Amino acid sequence: MFSSVSSFGLTGIACYPVTVEADVSRAFPCFEIVGLPDAAVKESKDRVRSAMKNCGMEFPSSRVVVNLAPADTKKTGAIYDLPILVGILCSTGALPALPEGLALVGELSLDGHLRPVNGILSMVADARRRGLPGIIIPRANAAEGAVFPDFPVYAADSVEEVLRHLRGEEILPLASSLPVSAEPEAPCPDFADVKGQPVARRAAEVAAAGGHNLLLLGSPGSGKSMIAQRLPSILPELSFEESIETTQIHSIAGLLPQGVSLLRNRPFRAPHHTVSAAGLTGGGSNPRPGEISLAHNGVLFLDELPEFSRSALEALRQPMENSRVTISRAGGSVTYPSRIMAVAAMNPCPCGYYGHPDRPCTCTPSAIKRYLGRVSGPLLDRLDIQVEVAPVRYEDLASASREEGSAAIRERVAAARKIQQTRLAPYGESCNARIPAGALGEVCPLTPAADRILQMAFERLNLSGRAYDRILKIARTIADLDGSERIDTPHITEAIQYRSLDRKYWAGR
Repeated sequence: MFSSVSSFGLTGIACYPVTVEADVSRAFPCFEIVGLPDAAVKESKDRVRSAMKNCGMEFPSSRVVVNLAPADTKKTGAIYDLPILVGILCSTGALPALPEGLALVGELSLDGHLRPVNGILSMVADARRRGLPGIIIPRANAAEGAVFPDFPVYAADSVEEVLRHLRGEEILPLASSLPVSAEPEAPCPDFADVKGQPVARRAAEVAAAGGHNLLLLGSPGSGKSMIAQRLPSILPELSFEESIETTQIHSIAGLLPQGVSLLRNRPFRAPHHTVSAAGLTGGGSNPRPGEISLAHNGVLFLDELPEFSRSALEALRQPMENSRVTISRAGGSVTYPSRIMAVAAMNPCPCGYYGHPDRPCTCTPSAIKRYLGRVSGPLLDRLDIQVEVAPVRYEDLASASREEGSAAIRERVAAARKIQQTRLAPYGESCNARIPAGALGEVCPLTPAADRILQMAFERLNLSGRAYDRILKIARTIADLDGSERIDTPHITEAIQYRSLDRKYWAGR
């Protein structure tokens, strides 16, 4: 006898429908799963057998064939345990035919309980988009399923609960009716802790207001890492759409906190400099998101930038430009979003004191050249704002006065972002760092004086086309912070200053 059960598969953060077909026929007893299953799917045979036995059900002494359609797409993970078991029971007549389109996902424990699976939010969103009558998920994933209260998502703790629901004996609770935990508020340090450093603080504010990449260069102990770690505290709150995308990525990676429905805090990822290129971009035989994608809609902090491997640094270039990561394998390709704000910190030389006003540098010119040469020109060009962090003065450290806190800075950043969202809505963007090239002329109007200054800077500094675009975008952000519709002389002058660091340290190297 034949039956079919609806389920889902994952490709990146996107879903595709999977039909679990089960056929039980009179023949020599065997249990086969076909349809390009990976090892975890093939092991479903043992989990399903044991779960049925321990729940008081008898596994059919017949030929059982389960097909996962479409058969030309590889199926991964243990999410098909529950639909396989239900499909077998429907084929033997132990269960009535399911409502058409009702989807099931879940991993089975050997005693019949349902374990949580990754990627539930993406599956629920896709089921809702396709207009399915509902989906049954593990109770441990109920928080993710509760994101869309207008769509019926049933949460089950065991196989017995699912079977009673399908027989109409006891209806499962809706995920939206179960309690949901709030995301634990990450302890985010405050900008009030940063003493002095007016230039670096201003650069961080401009970067946060426009979503620009930021490079902090300075001697050890000047506060580079301290400033970078406080950037999330001045970034605007995630929108609902951003929160959905961010949560989907963390759910697929298995990093979503237990019982949390949606991530509300912007991600802050700070991988160690020993991370590989695959660790940054993602990879594996079944490609998983890397650090770049896990920082989507947040901050990716690269401390000690020259210490990262060359392959890892060069792997950053394409995601920084296109806001996505594409991982290609023999079986296909997966694309993850990576709309990040890249923040890098580095010393000016191996000893860290090249250009220091008081401490002498002990490095040779060739050592300094090799050290700075680890950061390629194309990567440096993609770091929109480049600022030198000066050594902290004693007067600033010993001062009893309190610096401006994150709350006040965040208000200005949020106001500037709101202006950008309104202006860039026709282009499908939300911040100045991602203004389309074709819209620069319309979005970034210059006064005649500002235009003359930009022309002189372009000719004298021998700027690239990318640097020209970056300066315009930064100037647009500074003007937004100033509440100005047109980019004027002070705005363009400040923006040019943020692109002059490479002339001081990398010129001729």
